[in-house]
Parts: sequence; structure tokens; C-alpha cells
Amino acid sequence: MTVFPVTSLHAGLLGLLLLVLSFRVSLVRRATDTPFGTGDDPRLGRAIRAQGNFVEYAPITLLLLVLLEAAGAAPGLLHILGGMTVGGRLLHALGISPVRERLILRQMGMLLSWAALGLAACLLLYAATL
Repeated sequence: MTVFPVTSLHAGLLGLLLLVLSFRVSLVRRATDTPFGTGDDPRLGRAIRAQGNFVEYAPITLLLLVLLEAAGAAPGLLHILGGMTVGGRLLHALGISPVRERLILRQMGMLLSWAALGLAACLLLYAATL
């Protein structure tokens, strides 16, 4: 069995963050008595979007990381990209979740996430052309 230790570490951290975001959606659904959809409560809409935005970005970045690791990328580089992804997703969630949005955290989170995604994609394209 092939193990990818760097990607596995960051996948585990991201998995725990997804668990927290998902649990938060369930708690807000229960508090607002909204079993399906978003209802009219802005807290629920924000909780759903924090979770949804996470699942829109984290999987593709993890896929790129594991492919880079399989291609022999340096562990330090992979930790930087993984750390940017985990940090970016955490900052974004902290920024978008409150009804009084923390815009700077949301923006910093998106920039980190985009940077990690873009760098990983470019590095993988470069590795694929060698």
C-alpha cells in the first residue's frame, strides 16, 4: 500500500474542519427549525455557504497535492501548499460564517486558497511535461 504522508496529514486536518462546518450546519438547522433548504435565517445561509465553499475548493487541491506527492515533489513544498490550503479554508470559514461577516478573513482565506490551488496546478503541469 502506498501512503502519502504529507497529503494524508493535510487531508486529515481538512476532514476535521469539514466535520466542524457540517456539525455547525446541523446545529443552526436545529436552532432555526429548518430541516431542509436555507429558510429565512441568515445564520443558516452562511453556515451552508461556509460548508459548501469548503467542499468546492478542498477536494481539488487535495487531489493536486497527492499527485504532486506521487510525482516526488519535495515534502517542504507540499507542506507549504497544504498549510496554505488548511489556513485558507479556516480563515474563509471564520470570515464568512458570522452574520456580521469578517471580510478581511474571508478575503485572506480566498487568496490563500486560490494561491495554493494555482501553484499546485502549475507545478503539476510542469511535472507532467518533464
